[in-house]
Amino acid sequence: MPPVWGRPGRGRSPSRLVAVSQLSEPSGYRRAIGAIMARGVEWEIDPTLDRVRDLLDVLGEPQRAYPVIHIAGTNGKSSTARLVEALLRERGLRTGLYTSPELTTLRERIAIDGEPISEDGFAAAFEDVLPYVQLVDGKHPVELSFFEVLTAMAYAAFADAPVDVAVVEAGMGGVWDATNVADGAVAVITPIGLDHTRYLGDTLEEIAGEKAGIIKPGSVAVLAQQPVEAAEVLLRRVAETGAAVAREGIEYGVLSRDVAVGGQQLRLQGLHGVYDEIFLPLFGDHQASNAATALAAVEAFASGAPTRGEHNLEAATRIAPGESFLGGEEGQLDPALVRSGFAKSASPGRLEVARTSPTVLLDAAHNPAGMAATVNTVTESFGFTRLAGVLAIASDKDVAGVLDQLEPVVEELVVTRNSSPRSMPPEELAEIAESIFGPERVHVADRLDDAIDRAIGLAEETGEYRGAGVLITGSVVTAGDARTLLRVEEGR
Repeated sequence: MPPVWGRPGRGRSPSRLVAVSQLSEPSGYRRAIGAIMARGVEWEIDPTLDRVRDLLDVLGEPQRAYPVIHIAGTNGKSSTARLVEALLRERGLRTGLYTSPELTTLRERIAIDGEPISEDGFAAAFEDVLPYVQLVDGKHPVELSFFEVLTAMAYAAFADAPVDVAVVEAGMGGVWDATNVADGAVAVITPIGLDHTRYLGDTLEEIAGEKAGIIKPGSVAVLAQQPVEAAEVLLRRVAETGAAVAREGIEYGVLSRDVAVGGQQLRLQGLHGVYDEIFLPLFGDHQASNAATALAAVEAFASGAPTRGEHNLEAATRIAPGESFLGGEEGQLDPALVRSGFAKSASPGRLEVARTSPTVLLDAAHNPAGMAATVNTVTESFGFTRLAGVLAIASDKDVAGVLDQLEPVVEELVVTRNSSPRSMPPEELAEIAESIFGPERVHVADRLDDAIDRAIGLAEETGEYRGAGVLITGSVVTAGDARTLLRVEEGR
């Protein structure tokens, strides 16, 4: 009999507890990781929802036990998801957050109440779904994929917690992304650009058509600023589904922003009012836009957007302790809670300061549009007089386009590889980089740790330590590997 998801949390039989306990030993966690990784790499895709839908059906449809805020797009998905989750949690809701890819460990992808699931919890979640995974594997010519199994684990873990709301980032695309078995009460589309063209199409219209698949009948679509070609496709999907729509620059947006120490100060136009004096500890106008989009999504959710599952509107709109909020427009959130939620937010690996003297920045940008935002933000928010770069990037990316964005601001570039098998070999990357930077500005290191050391030396070689900086970028894997090497978590 499949599990029954709902409130209160699902109980376990004594025999079940023994099985989970055995798997939850450290070796059990490692076995779970090994079994998931054995299902192939994440970028090997067979585009269908049939397998994951069958799996969640036999699991009792856990994704329908709570409302979902679904987020797709090309750039800014993870940051926007984290900002949405921070606001919801600040309002007293128990949250689930599913993001990808991870920086250092698979556990990061599944978070409850802002914390990654524990090793024991990860092992138990895998044990919970494993018999059903094996059952569904036997029904299809292709086994469930790495990402499909993780997605089912996340939906099941959220139902088991139970959470009040889940914030779910699509992995790739939208129409056939494994996360799309859920029907989002709010569908957020972050800026769309050219990426993953092998799978999604090589035009903005085609890519937007895939991303638009998360917009469902009766939902609220929150659309960040888009290229015209993408916006037209998204708005056609809104019309076809009868969804409500909120558009950045029309119904909501950034009214003003000022660079501040450690981030920026914002004034945002929400769907139901203006929010002043918001400090966001993230850098760049793209993060300000992400914050405005996150705010609109939470407003749409809290003001009674249609949802599946239970919906705690009282918690979602409550007033901060010690504050007197007499209300603005109908549906406006308490500004004090918005301020406190954003002030506590973080987006690891997104222009993250890993160390100082010299300043070392980690950034996950991996396509030209993302790198353009990174370069603009570095120029605006950091007063570097000399910037060295470290680049490790996947072979299937628009490498020349990324390098074109970096060239005006990076004086010396060290090319290397990260831990992904998709990472472009350093010698091949150097050949492309030299055609853009010139041979004298490009340096090769076979290992990321050596590349970081070399870049720090290059940044400091003029002796102007105060203005020296290093930017380590090219992919989420690069940022995650560098975080581990620089012991970012240990130092905080």
